[in-house]
Amino acid sequence: MSGDDDIFSRLSPRTRTLAGLVLALSNLMVVLDLTIANVSVPHIAGNLGISPDQGTWIITSYAVAEAICVPLTGWLAQRFGVVRMFTLAMVGFGLFSVLCGLSTSLAMLVACRIGQGICGGPIMPMSQTLLLRVFPPETRGRAMGLWAMTTLMGPALGPIVGGYISDNWSWHWIFFINLPIAVLCVFAAQALLRPVETDTARVPIDKVGLALLVFWIGCLQIMLDIGRDHDWFADPMIVALAILAFIGFLVFIIWELTEEHPVVDLRVFRHVGFSSGVFTLSLCFGSYFASIVVIPQWLQMSMGYTATWAGIVTAMTATAALFTAPIAARLMNKVDPRLLISCAVAWIGIMSLWRAHWTSGIDFGSMVLPQFIQGFALPFFFIPLTTLTLGSVLPRETASAAGLQNFVRTMATAIATSLVLTTWGDSQRVARNEMAGVLQPDQTQSALTGIGFSTEQARQTISNIVEQEAIVIAVDHVFFISAIILFTAAVIVWIAPKPRANVDTSAAH
Repeated sequence: MSGDDDIFSRLSPRTRTLAGLVLALSNLMVVLDLTIANVSVPHIAGNLGISPDQGTWIITSYAVAEAICVPLTGWLAQRFGVVRMFTLAMVGFGLFSVLCGLSTSLAMLVACRIGQGICGGPIMPMSQTLLLRVFPPETRGRAMGLWAMTTLMGPALGPIVGGYISDNWSWHWIFFINLPIAVLCVFAAQALLRPVETDTARVPIDKVGLALLVFWIGCLQIMLDIGRDHDWFADPMIVALAILAFIGFLVFIIWELTEEHPVVDLRVFRHVGFSSGVFTLSLCFGSYFASIVVIPQWLQMSMGYTATWAGIVTAMTATAALFTAPIAARLMNKVDPRLLISCAVAWIGIMSLWRAHWTSGIDFGSMVLPQFIQGFALPFFFIPLTTLTLGSVLPRETASAAGLQNFVRTMATAIATSLVLTTWGDSQRVARNEMAGVLQPDQTQSALTGIGFSTEQARQTISNIVEQEAIVIAVDHVFFISAIILFTAAVIVWIAPKPRANVDTSAAH
């Protein structure tokens, strides 16, 4: 304890405050980059001459790279020191952000987004670790509250900032704006955080486990991203990727369960509370992220919305969450977390069911309302679920469990993005074919030609209407499936036993 007191005495209150703001800003930047590109995908796709489906690789590549790198955070901090690694990660993040903005092809942009994710992955947990080293226990709560607010603000600001920049400047600037923030954080870290640097040690790393992790996740994500363009399992390459991902996953599990220093400690899954909690988290976060991906693309491609207004609709959920986050934190000690989670997830499911009745004639206010109301439930799902999962493992396993929880959450985001776009595309084709089968366009075509349309113009107009209606039917189908998944998750959470009291959630990230 005297060692901790010595660390705190080295920092003045002003230095602590500035350090806290810098760490919160760095976390905001990384979280922001997960959603800032979502509303810009149509702009990027148009500029690079690719389909919007291919454009989503920009989202999934970042999420997958971040997920793979998160389990390495503990080893990197022990091996090189947490302040040094935080600084290097910020330098790498700023550099790859510039390269993303300078990209002239999809291949270059995806490669740079992977680099961005690799560097961004450790920033989130390390910023939290540094906050705990900078602030003494009596002021730690407020500091962690500021950090948590940036985690909630990121998804809210991302679509709005991304949309505004894409509409008024250029999509390249959604990446360039990271550079001044990264530079500020690097210099501030060197000036403020050196006194709280951690000791270094030559700790072993599970190289085989890491290689297997990269291998099976890479095969799975490539399969999901290109499968819809290759007619899925009708293509031998997709079959080969699926087999390799499955074999790699099995070998990874066997290796990690027998390795003395695993890169991902899978043994924590023996706790029923942790397993059911993480499973619930992956279902809920995947379903929640589905709307963040589908809504902006639908609004821009079919409804004539600009990226800015599509971003505002998308961001309403996270904006509402800011109001209820303090209430959720206070209720944690008074109400069974399972009840809070179950009710919140069911609430989000009801909002998804509400959105499953959207039509092509819907106005802005009717879209914003369920988005905003849904947001009130988010903190009641996210904050208690962290306590439930970490409260189900042994105290010495908390750090491993927190890292694994973040890994699963980030992977759920990437996989859900691929799956939801596949479902959306398939539903569009089915709806279009069904409408074409029952449509009797002769009368409509005659009416259109009667008011001055040429035959070709009349046919194109009818085709456009069918296409627009097929897209909105597909959107409704995605939301209906999301609602079913969310209602299922609301039940699954009750498999977990009630968590123990006084859970240390400081390792969560």
